[in-house]
Amino acid sequence: MVAWSAGLLLYRRHPGLEVLIAHMGGPFWARKDAGAWSIPKGEFEPGAEEPRDAARREFVEELGLEPPAGEWVELGPFAATSSKKLIVFASDGTGFEASGFVFGEFEMEWPPRSGRRASFPEVDRAEWTDLDAARERLVKGQRPVLDALEHLLA
Repeated sequence: MVAWSAGLLLYRRHPGLEVLIAHMGGPFWARKDAGAWSIPKGEFEPGAEEPRDAARREFVEELGLEPPAGEWVELGPFAATSSKKLIVFASDGTGFEASGFVFGEFEMEWPPRSGRRASFPEVDRAEWTDLDAARERLVKGQRPVLDALEHLLA
């Protein structure tokens, strides 16, 4: 069975092209940078929720802020993994400050097999970064989104 996620990738020209990405929270990602960042996104149920609505909801849940007003363009579905599909929308985020975030949280057993549960932020920071750095930082399955954004803006 395929799991679907939807996300919103904000971009700006500052003066070069930059995107807003988020570092994944929790103890597994705490000391990692390369391959430890993501587009703000989350799962949705096709047919029960529209991908754009899910992308907006997840942006708010993960970052605690409303996305900026503006046109959204679907970059297309991507195969994040063999069992996960991702629909990403792009929107011009010029003027959107990467500050004031209120990160959503999740709970998990930590340390493993301890029987104790702890809360961690879904993401622990978000920032504007140029495309070269974003290619290094994003999880592998999301890197093709950057090529689609470049193609869109060419």
